[in-house]
Amino acid sequence: MDEVEVVVAHSERATLRVGDVFLKVDADQARIDAEVEAMALAPVPTPKVLWRRPPVLAIAALPGTTLGRLGGPSTGSPAAWAAAGAAIRTLHQAPLPPRPGRAGRSTAALAAELDAECELLVADGLLPADLVTRNRRVAEAALRPWTAAFTHGDLQIAHVFVDGDDQVTGIIDWSEAGQGDALYDLATFTLGHEEHFDDVIAGYGTDVDLDVIHAWWSLRSLLAVRWLAEHGFDPFAPGCEVDVLRSLM
Repeated sequence: MDEVEVVVAHSERATLRVGDVFLKVDADQARIDAEVEAMALAPVPTPKVLWRRPPVLAIAALPGTTLGRLGGPSTGSPAAWAAAGAAIRTLHQAPLPPRPGRAGRSTAALAAELDAECELLVADGLLPADLVTRNRRVAEAALRPWTAAFTHGDLQIAHVFVDGDDQVTGIIDWSEAGQGDALYDLATFTLGHEEHFDDVIAGYGTDVDLDVIHAWWSLRSLLAVRWLAEHGFDPFAPGCEVDVLRSLM
């Protein structure tokens, strides 16, 4: 009998692996609805949906391996990173999905959330004021008008699978997908792995504003630190969110 592997688990959702099947348990059915819808619309490889019985979604495992994870060593050749960039561009050029995603929050809402989160980070003593203040200034560049694209919304490198040097075999975890800012996806994908940024952009096929990428690195990290700490993750681990914030000082 296959063992049950806990891939990720916290108070909002959990993902288990049993053999070649992933079981996603989510009390928020809207997230599952968004995920299934996005996978059906996305013009890139996605996992096969095996069955769905709320609150559980069963999907098939993907071939290949990921390019790494935040805080860990990255793998893959420059060609593999470029292939990932090309797949991301294919997604961003696709017809828009019907709903906004996490990358599509309004600049006003983001600014208000960011201000409140920065205040709490300092008040709670999680981060020093100068680190928060500097990164809040960097994050300002992300709060600008953008053209809507089909975005993944949580495009961590652990969510992109590659096989060999030039084939993306699939992208997982689409619950935050929808209309949004394409540079949010690119920033999420390269967060903590700036050394591969040029390879990703070579595959993506068009220049991007590096100041906006830096801004999204700061903004995403500032918004994540307290949530991660409260849900059993460690944003202070080497190479993770707090190190990203320090690198932008």
